[in-house]
Amino acid sequence: MTRLDSLEIRPLAPRDLGVYASVPIRFEVRSRLRVALLDGGLGGMRLIEEYVQPPYVKDYDTQDGGDLPDPLRWPEEFDVREWGFFLALEDSLPVGAATVAWNTPQVRMLDGRTDLAVLWDLRVRPESRGRGVGTALFRRAADWARERGCRHLKVETQDINVPACRFYAAQGCRLGAIHRYAYAAEPAVAHEAMLLWYLDL
Repeated sequence: MTRLDSLEIRPLAPRDLGVYASVPIRFEVRSRLRVALLDGGLGGMRLIEEYVQPPYVKDYDTQDGGDLPDPLRWPEEFDVREWGFFLALEDSLPVGAATVAWNTPQVRMLDGRTDLAVLWDLRVRPESRGRGVGTALFRRAADWARERGCRHLKVETQDINVPACRFYAAQGCRLGAIHRYAYAAEPAVAHEAMLLWYLDL
């Protein structure tokens, strides 16, 4: 697949999240990174990739069962005035989008820090994946956080999103934490483990 010749990354206002949500975030789960404990955890942890049979489709926008895709609910659930929203366009077609959360006390992922930003969402249209859209959006998100004095950009993934884990590692992120029971209270995703990545800015 050839890379995109022309790509525009445009800031987006919260009122335009309907356009943002037109970019799907679903993907096919073909493998997972199983967390193996060494010496009960005293010797550390090891991530072992193993195939998932049968493969299945995961869609973050609909996993909570709401009537609206996630992006349209964010302004109702959070104070997004300090958030950055970005849309990637190719020939006026939305091919990707990203959101960065910052300086929002109600967002626990920010750990009460104002020098930390969270890459809240990153999505690329399936037919445009592997062509540099995600990298361009990630770099824009990192620049946005850096401009606000942040020292780190934090990213949450799951063990069932192996392509995303590889992508963030390729962007220079380092795995900062593995939370095996992060989703234990949510039956539909209780089997997933949370992986937290950090980029030094």
